[in-house]
Amino acid sequence: MEQGIGPIRDLEVGPIDQELASQGEGFFATKCSACHKLDERYVGPELGAVLSRRRPEFVMNMMLNAGEMVQRHPAVQELLAQYYTPMPVQVTDQAEARAILEYLRANQTGQ
Repeated sequence: MEQGIGPIRDLEVGPIDQELASQGEGFFATKCSACHKLDERYVGPELGAVLSRRRPEFVMNMMLNAGEMVQRHPAVQELLAQYYTPMPVQVTDQAEARAILEYLRANQTGQ
């Protein structure tokens, strides 16, 4: 369950790819920022330190498979109880999800 529920299983991440992170910033701005900020609680949890709490696979599966994660994953159900708003599926392409993950990796706080 640490990886979440979805298509991403064992993700290899190396050094941060700044070009991919830059692409991810654009996707984050259009698909995520209405509900998430990096440094503050908003409609959803702040994401600046998400990778200190969750594995990269979990983060990508949450983007790609939010509906099932909300229904079946205990940690996501706890988040729903705290934030009251289920996360809609905004990202359906694994390449976009990977770019957003790289943006989050490049902008992590509190590590």
